[in-house]
Amino acid sequence: MSASGAALTRRPGPAGGPGVVPQLLLALVCGGYATGAVFGWGSAEMATTMGDFGLSGAAGLAAASCFWYARAHNTRFRPAWLLFAVSSSMAGFGNAVWGWYEVVLGRPVPSTSPADFCFLLFAPPSIIGLLVLARRPVTRAGWVCLGLDSWLIGGSLLTLSWSLALAHTAHFAGETVAHAALSLAYPLLDIVLVSMVLALHFKRSSANRSAINTAIAALALTVLCDALFTSPLLRANYRSGQILDAGWFAGYMLMAYAPWVAREQGEESGARRGRPVLQHPSRPIAGSLAALTPYLAAAVCTLGILYNVLDGHHVDRVVLFTGCTVVLALVVRQGIMLLDNISLTQELAQKENHFRSLVQGSSDVIMIAAPTGILRYVSPAAAGVYGRDAEELVGSELASLIHPEDLGRVVHEVRRFLAAPPAEEPTTRIECRFRSGSGEWLNVESTVNRHHGGLIFNSRDVTERVRLQAQLQHTAEHDPLTDLPNRALFTKRVQQALAGRRVTDAGTAVLFIDLDGFKAVNDSVGHQAGDELLVQAARRLQDSVRAGDSTARFGGDEFAALIIGDGTRDPAAREYRILEVADRLRLTLSQPYLVEGGTEVRVAASIGVAFAEPDITPGTLMRNADLAMYRAKQAGKGRVELYAPQMQADVVRRTELATRLRTALHEGEFALLHQPVVELATGRITAVSAQARWRSAQGILFTPEEFLRVAEMDRGDESARTAELGRWTLEKAVEQAAQRARAGHGVPVYVRLPAARLLDRSLPPKNIEALVLRHDLPSGALVLELSGSDPRLPLDELERRLASLRRFGVRIALDGFGSGYAAMSALRRLPIDVLKLDRGLVDGVAESARLHKITAGLLRIATDLGMDSVAEGVDEPEHARVLRTMGCTHGQGLAFAGALDEHRLRHALDRGPYTLPTDPSNEGNGVLVGGALPVRSGAVGGPGALAHAPLRSNNETPVPPT
Repeated sequence: MSASGAALTRRPGPAGGPGVVPQLLLALVCGGYATGAVFGWGSAEMATTMGDFGLSGAAGLAAASCFWYARAHNTRFRPAWLLFAVSSSMAGFGNAVWGWYEVVLGRPVPSTSPADFCFLLFAPPSIIGLLVLARRPVTRAGWVCLGLDSWLIGGSLLTLSWSLALAHTAHFAGETVAHAALSLAYPLLDIVLVSMVLALHFKRSSANRSAINTAIAALALTVLCDALFTSPLLRANYRSGQILDAGWFAGYMLMAYAPWVAREQGEESGARRGRPVLQHPSRPIAGSLAALTPYLAAAVCTLGILYNVLDGHHVDRVVLFTGCTVVLALVVRQGIMLLDNISLTQELAQKENHFRSLVQGSSDVIMIAAPTGILRYVSPAAAGVYGRDAEELVGSELASLIHPEDLGRVVHEVRRFLAAPPAEEPTTRIECRFRSGSGEWLNVESTVNRHHGGLIFNSRDVTERVRLQAQLQHTAEHDPLTDLPNRALFTKRVQQALAGRRVTDAGTAVLFIDLDGFKAVNDSVGHQAGDELLVQAARRLQDSVRAGDSTARFGGDEFAALIIGDGTRDPAAREYRILEVADRLRLTLSQPYLVEGGTEVRVAASIGVAFAEPDITPGTLMRNADLAMYRAKQAGKGRVELYAPQMQADVVRRTELATRLRTALHEGEFALLHQPVVELATGRITAVSAQARWRSAQGILFTPEEFLRVAEMDRGDESARTAELGRWTLEKAVEQAAQRARAGHGVPVYVRLPAARLLDRSLPPKNIEALVLRHDLPSGALVLELSGSDPRLPLDELERRLASLRRFGVRIALDGFGSGYAAMSALRRLPIDVLKLDRGLVDGVAESARLHKITAGLLRIATDLGMDSVAEGVDEPEHARVLRTMGCTHGQGLAFAGALDEHRLRHALDRGPYTLPTDPSNEGNGVLVGGALPVRSGAVGGPGALAHAPLRSNNETPVPPT
């Protein structure tokens, strides 16, 4: 069992692993058989049975095990295991025949029996199987050397065995030729098998090594027992069931166990899948023994012949012939090896020249450093890469050439790399700065490999790549126009400031800055001038903060600043300090700018400030500053606002309202009502004003003013939501106006439309004209009320657009006249048909003499320009009477009717004109409301409502009964 134990202990693994239990079981079975053989099994019959049929069963088990494994595992060693199965089955049959004679028939086994042929057939399959297990030579010379090595081993063993014992066996007198041949066949086959075992021990394949070692140990144990059996002394006293059978039994059991060694499945499965299998490196002594094996065999053969000569024995012709062939084989083998060595030497020299040319001609610098860090070799490329001769670098310390700031990192990486297993990490990569011949530091990237305890550095200059990466990194993190940090880098710095904020950093704040009026500069002076303004503003901003603070440009006219706290713990003091910094920035950025062509332009700065509170995130801090900045713009621009939690609550409320508005638009919750526009001279309804209402869950129609406030903090004059509502109102008003015209009620419809919407280039061209044509609306049936008095609107372009609409039959009304500073410019430039007086000019016109004169003057302007005039908010009868006397032509308000649905509007059109208020001197006449259309009662209806019902706000209109 020693041989098998040696083979099995080579397999590494934890104690008690999956291979321990089978080994213990194998040892117990073999030990039990050996114990029984030592004590004679208790009886002669039992000993004979165990000696014959016990060995037959063990050999049969080995045959079945090898055959089963060969069928279950399709590996390149499958033929070897099949041959071992055949060999074991022959041994099993031979022992069974032996048992048939001794146990069943009860008589001795004949000297020449069928069992002898079975035992003789045991060796050939094993020999061929061992050849399959051997590492196959790759050249023809290798095959010849393998055959010669086998003959050298076999011939030497034959010479020695013949000299010691076989010569006597071959000269037994009185034996038949068959018996003599059989007597010689056993040892000769054993010699061949031993030769193959020894040859295979040094030339076995590296794959499945544990199984091969176990199989070799099994065959070696079997051959040893055969050799002992052929000895005349032992054979004469041999009886079945003795201790010699325990050796054969152990050999058969080892062969049964060999295919199933625990480590083989992982090795073979890795080989089948193409994965590399980690093998233990061969020891130098193993390679030396493999090379000396043929010479040792020849030495054994020579010693055998010398033994016979010195002992005075006659040298047998078989010994002499075998010795001569062994010497001849050795000479031939030596000649083949000499020729092979010459060929290998030439090939090695050629490869060495090839690799030397590659190393010397490579553009990379190849350096070999000793374990002490001294450079032993430097390739000639160092002169072109480092500007230093290779001879100058050889002998110097590698550490002296590396930048001091990078040296610690490089040493740490090298130590880590050398401590790592070479199979897991064959190479590593190091990047550091290397001193050039001119004293400049070059960025060098090196691939590091192990080399005889030292290191090989394959280095290349990557300075340009590092510079390009730094440039790309700078470009990615900075604004291309002003070279200030962009949003990404600013966010990173805010995060660093918050993560590293100490006790002394209390008072850290973020400022968001927006330049008011920048768009007007672009539109009036040009984008080139706008870019110059942004560059100057960035320079002013950067010069106005401290060295530890940060500034950034987010895009457009938006800037930001990060002000690091100075440790002030008093909230009032830190707030005062930051507000003082913000106000200084506001004044600095609001100073005049001198741009292209010597033009002086001015912009204002709206600044929002947010402090870094405990546990605040960078995103939340920047959002708070952004909200404060928009609150500053909403409050009048050119000012500083400090963030307050209410701002976020307002944003949440506006978001909810915007969501409700969007849902109401998409789900059809808006209704379109119309308020009559009454001619003050006759009381006739000459037009209607379209007004959108939102239907609440309680069935109340509300005006959308509350929802439209969500646009107050948008950057444009109207948000996408108000634009969507405006499109819906225009399309619905035109559609219903066309339906009324077909029903005989051809009154024009007033639709309020922001002036900026007419110039929106994102809308399809002539979209209003297309809408009128699609519904076949008569000429003059649509009146657009221009709302908004933005002075930035190009009046020339707006004038051309309005003129085009007027030629198409669309009338134009100027809405809210008297409430904006740009109204007079619009009145002077634009083609206006109707002037609508703002509600502020109507409310109190009867009581205030000053307001009376202002309103009368505006109405005279409208009359002189030939325009119709419409007064909004005519809620009192007195308003209608006073405005009529002042020359106002039309009015709309609760003095006549509120906003009506389509049914009530058509009813009002059918009823005829409203009764107008009379002169106060005619006390007998009261205010009459035309038809049954009340306007001031809780339900729009009922006679006499005007005189007795309380006034209702214009913001709410009850839903008419259905």
